[in-house]
Amino acid sequence: MSDQENIDIQGAVCPLPLVQDKQVIMGHGSGGKLSHDLISQLFIPPFDNPALRAGNDAGIVKINDRMRLAISTDSHVVWPLFFPGGDIGRLAVCGTVNDVSMMGASPMYLSAGYILEEGLELPILQKVIQSMQEAAVEAGVQIIAGDTKVVQKGKADLLYINTTGVGILDNKLSIHGANAHPGDVVIVSGPIGDHGIAVLSARGDLGFEVDISSDIAPLNHLVQAMISIDNSFEDTESTRRNSPIHVLRDPTRGGLATSLIEIARQSLVNILLDESKLPVRPPVAAACEMLGFDPLYIANEGKLVAFVEREYADKILEIMKNTRYGEEAEIIGEVRSNPKGRVLMKTLIGSTRVVEILSGELLPRIC
Repeated sequence: MSDQENIDIQGAVCPLPLVQDKQVIMGHGSGGKLSHDLISQLFIPPFDNPALRAGNDAGIVKINDRMRLAISTDSHVVWPLFFPGGDIGRLAVCGTVNDVSMMGASPMYLSAGYILEEGLELPILQKVIQSMQEAAVEAGVQIIAGDTKVVQKGKADLLYINTTGVGILDNKLSIHGANAHPGDVVIVSGPIGDHGIAVLSARGDLGFEVDISSDIAPLNHLVQAMISIDNSFEDTESTRRNSPIHVLRDPTRGGLATSLIEIARQSLVNILLDESKLPVRPPVAAACEMLGFDPLYIANEGKLVAFVEREYADKILEIMKNTRYGEEAEIIGEVRSNPKGRVLMKTLIGSTRVVEILSGELLPRIC
């Protein structure tokens, strides 16, 4: 057998590396290095196109000279189904709404696919569906299509949900992971790590009680408030280049560290964080210290990180603080030219350390 297999996709033959001697492991779902390797080696080659290759939270397709669509899909396998501050239903809606929103788009419609395990109690399913509807109402989106499949008992941990979202994006707006510029200020919308620690607590894996709730929230209204600053610019084609908001990202799997590393690599810039500015709630910090975790790598489901022009940073921060889900926003760093593609952090003791990408699975099945 040759060193490569060929797969014919729509008439094009794409070479794929042979991986038959390897298996999927939990680390492939971490959002870190193993996830990136899996995507770049197996998924990108046969499906390659400009929207996918951009590597953003949603794919962007042009409809006409004035409008584009942002489209994203996400599967949710969190366990347990219910945890402090949320459940798999609220997570499914908010996670997809946020991915669409991170492109600056206004999410409009969702579809939902359900994998139900035989034996799932219908009152539990009803509670999850009600939670999804409440989250959709809060976000201002409609669930307009869906699908339901049932598998044998023991095959799906009761319930998995897939959601796909579609949003409308003005052609004048350009927010994406490759758009960070030296001199930009980095803002996070609030304390990090809440979701991951809340789910871990619900599993009983901490060995002690912790008073923390997941931060699951739809961020589209926060994003729209932030980009309203663009209304102060003239309505010309140059608006796209002049928008002071360059990048938005919601740091879910792999945490804030992984998202920042992705952006640094996409934009070929250096990101310098200030550890003293990172917002972490005391219960999260205590749990991480006892377990040997770094809050930078703990998942969030209701936070965003923004890269904005320094001149407008204070104004955008003020807008965020006056908006729900942005009240605790903080400036945490800046963008520099070199070393390109790296994230550094100025520590509490005054030294500088490299922030590495997550190599394995820190907390499996937290989203």
